[in-house]
Amino acid sequence: MTDTSALREGTPFDDIRALVAAMPGPDEAAVAAVRARDAELTKPAGSLGRLEWLAEWLAAWQGKPKPTVARPLVAVFAGAHGVTARGVSAFPDAVNRQMLENFAAGGAAINQICAAHGIGFKVFDLAIDIPTKDFTAEPAMGEKDAVATMAFGMEAIAGGTDLLGIGEMGIGNTTAAAAIYCALWGGEPAHWVGRGTGVDDAGLARKISAIEDALALHGAALADPLEVLRRLGGREICAMAGAILAARAERVPVVIDGYVATAAAAVLHALDPRTLEHCVAGHLSAEGAHREALERIGKTPLLAMNMRLGEGSGAALAMGVIKAACACHGDMATFEQAKVSKKDG
Repeated sequence: MTDTSALREGTPFDDIRALVAAMPGPDEAAVAAVRARDAELTKPAGSLGRLEWLAEWLAAWQGKPKPTVARPLVAVFAGAHGVTARGVSAFPDAVNRQMLENFAAGGAAINQICAAHGIGFKVFDLAIDIPTKDFTAEPAMGEKDAVATMAFGMEAIAGGTDLLGIGEMGIGNTTAAAAIYCALWGGEPAHWVGRGTGVDDAGLARKISAIEDALALHGAALADPLEVLRRLGGREICAMAGAILAARAERVPVVIDGYVATAAAAVLHALDPRTLEHCVAGHLSAEGAHREALERIGKTPLLAMNMRLGEGSGAALAMGVIKAACACHGDMATFEQAKVSKKDG
């Protein structure tokens, strides 16, 4: 497992930056081995499109010449947001606890998708009954709280996995995500804000107003991506960022879910674009400006299903595709094994 003891030394954010600086790179020898085997499989070169690239990506970050998806896991992080006091969501905060109970009972969409694809599922309760501070009036979290939550997110891979999907649940978190995008990349808040769980026009106006107030309050402090995270984010967004970093350290490829999960990735990308090399975008959300967010972090989504549910649902569907890519690469016959003639020349 990742050694998180360094988080106790120095200032908390400096230690996160140290983890970023120590990231391992891709295993190019493993990629070369995948390409060599791919050339011998019973298919025309390039005929499996992005499935072939996915096999290379898995090998690069697992460090294996023959990648595996034997222990895939979706980790869903659940948090509560103080900004909901501003009327930014169509649902009350009580839904947070109710949805955790639904996950536990196996009644949510993510339970069904994971079961259908043979994917493990874990939920992380990030003090769901204690909201962060209202970021229109003060920072959502203190620096120590933010980093401790990132460290908690790092535990997502503690049980061992070879492919991690990250997702979230938290009433109000599309407002937090939109605020993060606006702080990182500029533009009017209205450009980044969507309807989340289905707010009406008045609710949409309240979301925009809340973000405008937050940007005015926090001002120049938002020049630091980690300050953006703690001031405007939520515990689930911090935890997803931590999970991405821990996965990188342990050579576990990551599938990012939708609009809110991408906000966690965007903070890391702003620190160092290389932090997301081991990640793919699971899907294109129907929420807000997710397409632009993905473009800005250099990710092309694997799926576009017009989904905006969150809870790791798009990541889990994409992991089914990645499992298929791995199976094709590992289990297809070679031309020699199948006694099939190769293309001349």
